[in-house]
Amino acid sequence: MESIKEIFKIGNGPSSSHTMAPRRAALDFAIRNPLAESFSVTLYGSLAATGKGHFTDKALYDAFSPRPVDIVWDSTTVLKQHPNGMEFRALDGEGKILDTWLTFSIGGGDLSDTGKRTSRKIVYPLNKMEDILKYCQEKGLHFWEYVAMFEGQEILDYLEVVWQTMKAAILRGLENEGVLPGPLHLARRAASYYIKGQGYRGSMQRRAMAFSYALAVAEENASGSVIVTAPTCGSCGVLPSVLYLNQTSYNFSKKRILRALATAGLIGTLIKSNASISGAEVGCQGEIGTACSMSAAAAVQLFGGSIAQAEYAASMGIEHFLGLTCDPVCGLVQIPCIERNAFGATRAIDANMYALLSDGTHRISFDTVVETMKRTGHDLPSLYKETAEGGLALVSNK
Repeated sequence: MESIKEIFKIGNGPSSSHTMAPRRAALDFAIRNPLAESFSVTLYGSLAATGKGHFTDKALYDAFSPRPVDIVWDSTTVLKQHPNGMEFRALDGEGKILDTWLTFSIGGGDLSDTGKRTSRKIVYPLNKMEDILKYCQEKGLHFWEYVAMFEGQEILDYLEVVWQTMKAAILRGLENEGVLPGPLHLARRAASYYIKGQGYRGSMQRRAMAFSYALAVAEENASGSVIVTAPTCGSCGVLPSVLYLNQTSYNFSKKRILRALATAGLIGTLIKSNASISGAEVGCQGEIGTACSMSAAAAVQLFGGSIAQAEYAASMGIEHFLGLTCDPVCGLVQIPCIERNAFGATRAIDANMYALLSDGTHRISFDTVVETMKRTGHDLPSLYKETAEGGLALVSNK
């Protein structure tokens, strides 16, 4: 498996697959063709269907600036390699093609010319939870120690930057008010939820705070602000919410937070390697489900649970989001995406508590749940995989 750094990417929202990856691809192609006078990009499938709502065009214009780019939106053509296809062309002054490049945005901000996920650099020798769990139990290791063993202690330095970025997004989101960009004219809610939550006490207040923190980050993402993929932009509010809530409620140290992040990163990388985190490929279960799974395991780590309990919590995080469709209204990462971040956070908190009350033993393993998620995603009709043509998106357009 690759480094957990690939799960935690820092950049501008609102979408890792529709904004971050196309921008990255365009920058690479522009550098590769310094003599080109202009460019053309054809977006296929999901990229074309929901790209405008995800600022794909803005990302491409910015990446190629000051040279012009023509964007062709072809939502009816879904390439067999992956639903998120994009074909770049570099043109000279007379419109002659100098270079072409077909590549795919495969989720989490990653690119692949084949549409398949392959690790560019193998960091971890094991890629199944069953094997990692057995290895850690034999060696007496926590998951975060397993991460540090193969990535070195410097991974904690990277995770500190990740954590600072996550907290900054929460704090900005709690202060910012107004309407999010796009035709829905959706009002931000994080600030009002946070203020109202102050009037509660005990568990009611903690739940209200979890909502407000998740909303804060998800709303910052929807506005195109800087966030951390965890594992994607669309699900970026879940993990920061769970960690920040527990740090502020129980005074956990930064060191413990970073260890929890390492645990979350390992869980996310396992899911990414064995299934998918792309909404266009497996639906929202791959995004919010994975975020919930990562957050539940991280919370178990924070509260001193065993690795068996962390594995159990991670399993529940995905299991209870199986079949979740990706049907964004108007193709925006707003409805139902922002709300799902809030509920994903509270579901992770519940999974943590449920796992801590157990001894960690359960019938359906993490690996089995991940494989089930992958199969379920492939069985979902394409309408429910980030096309904005089915489900909530279809009903809302009527």
